[in-house]
Amino acid sequence: MLPNCDPNDEEGAMRLIEDLTTNAGRVQREVLDKILASNAETEYLQSFLKGSTDGDHFKSDVPIVDYEEIKPYIERIANGDPSHIISSQPITELLTSSGTSGGRPKMMPSTAEDLDRKTFLYNLLIPVINKYVEGLDQGKGMYLLFIKPETSTPSGLMARPVLTSYYKSKNFLNRPFNRFNIYTSPDETILCSDSKQSMYCQLLCGLIQRRQVLRVGAVFASAFLRAIKFLEDHWREICSNIRSGKLSDWIVDSGCRAALEGGMLGGPDVELAESIEAECGGGGGGGGSWEGIIRRLWPRTKYVEVIVTGSMAQYIPMLEFYSGGLPLVSTMYASSECYFGINLRPLDDPADVSYTLLPNMAYFEFLAVDHEKDGGDGRCNGVVEEEEEKVVVDLVDVKVGRYYELIVTTFTGLYRYRVGDILMVTGFHNSAPQFRFVHRRNVVLSIDTDKTNEEDLLKAVTNAKLILEPFDLILTEYTSYADSSSIPGHYVLFWELETRIGGDQHGRRPEIDQAVMEECCIAVEESLDAVYRRCRSKDRSIGPLEIRVVERGTFDALMDFCVSQGSSVNQYKTPRCIKSETAIGILNSRLLGRFFSQRTPMWQPFKVGGGL
Repeated sequence: MLPNCDPNDEEGAMRLIEDLTTNAGRVQREVLDKILASNAETEYLQSFLKGSTDGDHFKSDVPIVDYEEIKPYIERIANGDPSHIISSQPITELLTSSGTSGGRPKMMPSTAEDLDRKTFLYNLLIPVINKYVEGLDQGKGMYLLFIKPETSTPSGLMARPVLTSYYKSKNFLNRPFNRFNIYTSPDETILCSDSKQSMYCQLLCGLIQRRQVLRVGAVFASAFLRAIKFLEDHWREICSNIRSGKLSDWIVDSGCRAALEGGMLGGPDVELAESIEAECGGGGGGGGSWEGIIRRLWPRTKYVEVIVTGSMAQYIPMLEFYSGGLPLVSTMYASSECYFGINLRPLDDPADVSYTLLPNMAYFEFLAVDHEKDGGDGRCNGVVEEEEEKVVVDLVDVKVGRYYELIVTTFTGLYRYRVGDILMVTGFHNSAPQFRFVHRRNVVLSIDTDKTNEEDLLKAVTNAKLILEPFDLILTEYTSYADSSSIPGHYVLFWELETRIGGDQHGRRPEIDQAVMEECCIAVEESLDAVYRRCRSKDRSIGPLEIRVVERGTFDALMDFCVSQGSSVNQYKTPRCIKSETAIGILNSRLLGRFFSQRTPMWQPFKVGGGL
């Protein structure tokens, strides 16, 4: 079921992808047959199937479930019950989801075999990118990877984020040499549980090897931008370390010190320190700006590898500013529940990125959803007809242009589980569909009958932040919440702004013009859907939208809070809608100004088929 994949064998890997995608339907049937044959006697499936391994019975008798419905089984395992209540294979660990996927981290079952499945997918990434980018075996990748300390459950099983699990596994630590995928970061720096020490040492290693770096990246765009901000604050100290050949005293992690002092920091290098200072301090053609700093510090870099789909798309302008226009590459689609698929056209524009689901990774089903676009009749090319709603289809039966919610049955004990991702079918590679990630289900703002999802909010904020550009202001982070403390309630957006000027002045407190911010407020409202605008303009059931501008570093404080509640540093994504009173208090404690829409957005009733 899990074929051999040698990442050094580009032709063999591409043939494997062609075989899997050409025979997607057959592979999916084999996957379901294997899962049922192995797990039909588990307590969970036995309660529905009575030992049957028939796929049709599975789809008719086993319910589609959310996390709350499987949580009791997972908690039983965490508390010491045997794995076979959900899986015939031993559960070896529990993978915690990102804290932004609904409050407290969820725990997903994992097995030893599942690490091999993840390694299989990772091994396909380099052969794919090699089709589009030449010479990746002539240097290294500066990938900033981080872990979070795991916790032990009462059963003794470790609970940790999926990436922490992988980076600590023998699959990663004992990985075969691959000349196309050599990291600048020693494993010891990646495995450092102190994120500040890890970040500092990984950046130091990347700068020491700056002439060898061919690609840079992190898992999420937000994490990579945090690294650039960290570098802005610490480049002088890093240069001092390079100049003296000595590591700062505050780096106390033994693994980091051993890796750096054992060879990476190989004595004083004044010339290297001065070349870095020239770029970071305003020389090197930058004119005092950090625009294009990635190209300047790592001049051989061919692309930036980060996830820029979904909510990460808002970081694209900042990435383009710092990278000097380098391609932004999103390589794979994965979650704590399962690794799903890969991007077969990695150099596509971020707006066009689609992921091809690999049919051997899990059994995939898709729940058709009505993705209303305009708030009128709500229909567009991507919307299912009324009678098709709630229909579940197999992987090979989805329709181009339609929207679906992803449902997975995994080898690790999840059966017809709603992942919570909404995807749009953009096409097919052979028989395997390709999907654009749209948003997370139920990540919405709502005051009255309005429902604003993550994608719609991103579009509105993207339109509004264009107003800032003539004033040399950049929106670096945002989140929101529905403030129902007054009547009528209203949307509140928290914005963190920075000046566009780089170097030593980058990040100074922005000068905020009230009229400009009020125009941003109305621009957001004008970009939201017709239901929202009707509520604001006709029903008056929603009050004027508010933007609260916060100090620089506020969203770092929000991340610290989320991490303290169980989120993974490595997997952390800024939540686009927050409900925690503590989190809202953190944001409100750092306000620079509050601004409201001064007029209502335009709204007209639909004359034909409006339904509003």
